[in-house]
Amino acid sequence: MSEIKDIPEHWEVKKLGEVCSYSKGKKPKILNDAKSNECSVPYINIKAFEKGVIAEFTDGIKCNLCDDNDLLMVWDGARCGLIGKAKKGAVGSTLMKILPNENIHKEYLYHFISSKFWTLNTKPKGVGIPHIEPTLLWNFELVVPSLPEQQAIVAKIEELLSELDNGKQQLQTALQQLKVYRQSLLKWAFEGKLTHTNVKEGELPDGWQWVKLKEVTSDISDGDHQAPPKAETGVAFITISNVNKLTSKIDFTDTFKVNADYFNNLKMNRKPKKGDVLYTVTGSFGIPILIDYEKDFCFQRHIGLVRPLPETNQKWVYYLLQSPQVFSQAKETATGTAQKTVALGSLRNFNIPFCSIEEQQLIVDELESKLTLCDNVEETIKLSLQQAETLRQSILKKAFEGKLV
Repeated sequence: MSEIKDIPEHWEVKKLGEVCSYSKGKKPKILNDAKSNECSVPYINIKAFEKGVIAEFTDGIKCNLCDDNDLLMVWDGARCGLIGKAKKGAVGSTLMKILPNENIHKEYLYHFISSKFWTLNTKPKGVGIPHIEPTLLWNFELVVPSLPEQQAIVAKIEELLSELDNGKQQLQTALQQLKVYRQSLLKWAFEGKLTHTNVKEGELPDGWQWVKLKEVTSDISDGDHQAPPKAETGVAFITISNVNKLTSKIDFTDTFKVNADYFNNLKMNRKPKKGDVLYTVTGSFGIPILIDYEKDFCFQRHIGLVRPLPETNQKWVYYLLQSPQVFSQAKETATGTAQKTVALGSLRNFNIPFCSIEEQQLIVDELESKLTLCDNVEETIKLSLQQAETLRQSILKKAFEGKLV
């Protein structure tokens, strides 16, 4: 018995598998990177149908062919359940072609399947590579009004989703502007413009001077160069994968462990303490992490340790290492091909603007006040984006319950 209630009497309720035909894509025997006379048929994989980027071609023999705007669904992999529009070519082996029956509007079917993405994606079949659970998919119930009514529903869906997408785009733009503003704040802070008026471009305020980073620190070092022996329990050994670049914090939930003897035998400059600033120097270089807590741990060579002098404000150093002035030097001096590395010698000799510790505290106070405001605005924007996604699902739900038009 159908779970769908209170729909117009002349509407029908059908299983999804009853209102469309479907066929899985195939892996061609011949597949080339370049188009040729023999291989002129575009191979439509996820990238091709989602972004329109054709990177492979086949001869089309024994392939499942599709036309422009045919419906394709990701059948295998992490994005299973994603529905999109095809480009003319051969359907990729991880995709399913879905064609509506004569009495089903293609866009009506498209929006219905879109509304089921979360359910399909979170309830896959398979242990290794996840794939769509066919029984779940083809047994979804779909209300089927007349074709003119389907067209009217599609028009209303697209009108509302267009307005929603415009709103989301404005929110995404605001997030980007917020990111730019954060960097501007850090730049102004270390030009003296947050604590001084009428600072001339390219000059430092009175009382400021240029120094090397090593002059305001007692130590700049890196972690152990040798792979330590692993222990079942013990002290956390941090690798660069434990650094969250979005939050500039260490994730201690899943860390390599070393025994107490190994940790105790390390030099003091390889044992972070409260007030130190860690700084990633390899791969995703340039991420500072303020250690504002007491915790025993050690770290690998891809992370540097910056230990400010007692007469230097540790938070000031932390914000300094986030600034465009410092990152530009890190980017300029980084070497390597596969993974860029900022050498400790370069880091020690970064040129930095230096001021009195009293003014350092003023800069920290100004930055924290303004950055906290940024954080609050960002949180509001992200909440609005979540609400927009909830509203999208609500629009689609109402559409297929007959409550939208």
